[in-house]
Amino acid sequence: MKCVFCGGETKKMLVTFSYEEENRYFLVEHVPAEVCDRCGEKTYSPNVTDELLKFAKDKFKPVRKREVPVFDFAEA
Repeated sequence: MKCVFCGGETKKMLVTFSYEEENRYFLVEHVPAEVCDRCGEKTYSPNVTDELLKFAKDKFKPVRKREVPVFDFAEA
């Protein structure tokens, strides 16, 4: 498959999908995607996208929670 952004070759991989909406953040691990060798763009199939939307709508409980440090670039 060719990357829709840069035309590079893609390969199937399992990736970590990150989601942010307002002050809500979450990660979904082991998501199947096509990843471009050249630019790193990730493309998800329509079925995978539908499943990811279920995570955004709180259809599942997380398998674990992580504490994440937050930095402010302006304060550095």
